[in-house]
Amino acid sequence: MADIVLQHLENGLLTITLNVPERRNALSGELSLALLQAAQRGSEDPDVRAVLLTGAGGTFSVGGDVKNMANPSAPPVTFETKLAMMRRVMEIPRLFYRMAKPVVAAVEGAAAGAGLSLALACDFRIVSESAKITTAFAKIGTSGDYGNAYFLTKIVGGAKAREALMLSPVMSGKEAHAFGVMTRVVPDNDVQASAKDLALTLARGPTIAFGYMKKNIASAEQSDLDGYLDGEAFHHCRCLQTEDYKEATSAFVQKRKPEFSGR
Repeated sequence: MADIVLQHLENGLLTITLNVPERRNALSGELSLALLQAAQRGSEDPDVRAVLLTGAGGTFSVGGDVKNMANPSAPPVTFETKLAMMRRVMEIPRLFYRMAKPVVAAVEGAAAGAGLSLALACDFRIVSESAKITTAFAKIGTSGDYGNAYFLTKIVGGAKAREALMLSPVMSGKEAHAFGVMTRVVPDNDVQASAKDLALTLARGPTIAFGYMKKNIASAEQSDLDGYLDGEAFHHCRCLQTEDYKEATSAFVQKRKPEFSGR
């Protein structure tokens, strides 16, 4: 299982690579469980200060393993078992979205269905110009998984989420960026380098502050103003106690670039 999801930690950046290029990184049950373990590491390991999610073979992920799902010889699975398994692997996008560290997706080749959902769960999405982006669920008669409608609605609003899900257009990287679901579009050959540069910059940043920024954004989406301001004040005062804050203020006075430690 370990080989189908690669993990590499260097300079605070955990690179997670979906590594089934012959299947275009389709999310089989085995791959999903391996990815869940990697996402848990990203969330829990104190040495991880940022995460880069990518796919091997020039493809991010085509989503669910439809060929395997449609296999008539596969043993029958009860609704309850299928539901429990689905909810378990849906922890993957939740971990990427909620972890107190920045997460960057390097999207090339294709990001479809649950593969697109994974990218949408990340904080930043660097996409190649010629990538193929689509929700795909309508084409196989399903409503969507891995948080797709949730993230789409948060990112582009309900009207565009309806368009992306019900009409299921296949967009190029440029079109997906214009649609609003991608952070930055770059030439095809630059995706991996651009995404890694961004992720390394984030890994060298004030990790604790980044984590609280993500909490503030989540709170802003769900809380009333009074509840949000209470949390924001607590998070800001907590940051004032960190070594990163002390380093940043010293660097400001000394007119130099701060060197953050994530503490």
